[in-house]
Order: sequence, then C-alpha cells, then structure tokens
Amino acid sequence: MYSGVFPIAPTPFDADGDLDLAGQARVVDFLIDAGVDGICILANYSEQFALTDDERDRLTVLILDRVAGRVPVIVTTSHYSSRVAAARSRRARELGARMVMLMPPYHGATIRATEEATVAFFRAVAGAVDIPLLIQDAPVSGVALSPAVLARLARDIDGVRYFKIEMPGAAARLRELIERAGPALEGPFDGEEGITLLPDLDAGATGTMPSSMIPDVLGRVVRLHAGGRRDEAAALYERYLPLITYENRQCGLLATKALMKEGGIIASEAPRHPTPALHPATRAGLVELARRLDPLVLRWAR
Repeated sequence: MYSGVFPIAPTPFDADGDLDLAGQARVVDFLIDAGVDGICILANYSEQFALTDDERDRLTVLILDRVAGRVPVIVTTSHYSSRVAAARSRRARELGARMVMLMPPYHGATIRATEEATVAFFRAVAGAVDIPLLIQDAPVSGVALSPAVLARLARDIDGVRYFKIEMPGAAARLRELIERAGPALEGPFDGEEGITLLPDLDAGATGTMPSSMIPDVLGRVVRLHAGGRRDEAAALYERYLPLITYENRQCGLLATKALMKEGGIIASEAPRHPTPALHPATRAGLVELARRLDPLVLRWAR
C-alpha cells in the first residue's frame, strides 16, 4: 500500500522551450533527497498538456532510470480515448512505473463520457496493466463523479485502488468515499498543492500528491499526523500554509519552478508557450514568502 508524500515533478524547459533533461535529473535527485515516498510524473502540474508523445516517452525513460527503483514512480496516462490511455499505461508499465494516474475521459469544456462509459473506460485501462490505477478526481476535467461512483470503481474494478481527491469539499468527499469503498480502497490521497491537507488527513487521507515545492515539509506533516501527533502536524502545516496558499491562488504550476530556479536546481523556470511567465511582482512575493521559511528547495543546490 502506498502512502505519504508523492509530489508531482515539474518539467523544466530551457529558454527556447526545449526539454531540459539535465535539469529534470536534478529535480529527481532533489525530490529523493527531500525524503519523498514516491514521485508522480507527466501530470497537469508537469505541463503534460504541452508535451509531445515522444517527449513523454523520453521523460519517462529518463526519470525512471534516474530514480533507479529508489522510490515508486506514478506515471500519468490520461487521455480521452480508452485505447490511447491503455496503450500509454502499458508503455509506462514496461518502463517500470509502479502505478498510473488518470482523470476521467473529457475533451475541452463540453465533451464528456457518460457515467457508464466512464466506468467502462477505467475498466478497459485497468485490464491492460497489472499495476494499480489512481483516479484523479480534479476540477480540471469538469467531470463530477460522486463518491458513490468512485467507490463503485474501487469495489468493482480490480486494479482501481487509489484516488487523488481535489474537488471542492475534499474532506467530505474523502469521508464518504472511504465509508462506501471499505477495504477495496487502499490509498485515499489529498492533492491541489496540499491547500486542504490537514482537514483531508483528519478525514482519512493517507497521503498527499502536492507540487514539488516543499515535499520535505508536507511529508513530515503526513508522518506526524499518522503517528498520532496531530498538534505538531498542525503547527508545522500552519507555518507553511501562507506559502502554500500563495502558490495555489497566485502562481499555480509555475511556483515550484520559480523556487527551483531561485535555488539553483534548474537553469530556467520558463513554461512552454503559450503559458505566460509569472508576473515579476507575483514572483517577488513568492520568493519573499519562501525566503522567510528557508525551505529545502532554496538550499539543496548550494
């Protein structure tokens, strides 16, 4: 059973928008030195939507080779087509992924599968691999699967055992999912940069899948909470909550790369066009908050 902190690894690009593979290797080294329990790659926070299929493959090979079995790696294989998602999942498994993460099938703002077709989608992907599936319950998909449907997926489909809950009211959704799914559920995870981590842990989450900004800190929060030291977990979490909130509400997926650039882990924090760079004032506010806390991301490469 997987638990703890499984941060989403960012994808570094150089100033021309090309993959920075050396920077990607340093990101992996940083995460492992930060004491993570696993790493998730090619997720939305990794800017997977801006990558070609060939780049996805190159990154998966590089990252799994760099990890070299030291921690489990989850590869995101989301796609609208069950056929493509299954093929991506098989390839991830061949390369050494220990789990795959998928969102429900969707395309754009209006194209959605029916509830029964969504169940069939996950059944088809699960049948294509012999590793667990983690279903990402996130607003970006625009698909609102009820906790009852999520629990049905866990009970009825072999391989569907993990969920990343990021919808509004995450703690309530986690409680209902855990109650309905029972022993079929192995890993209820929190997400969305950990902005609701403490209430989600109180609700029964056994881990978190945040960004890679402060994985060492959030890992300690999860371990303290799991060890019955909730007051210490809360005090540590509340100390860093202003930084987490700033990341979530002001910066989005660019916060981690900004601090990794500031700390010397990567050479460029540039997103891939057409995603705009952080406004200089927003970036300055992020760095100011971070420097007060002096997190590992700013110190690791020194």
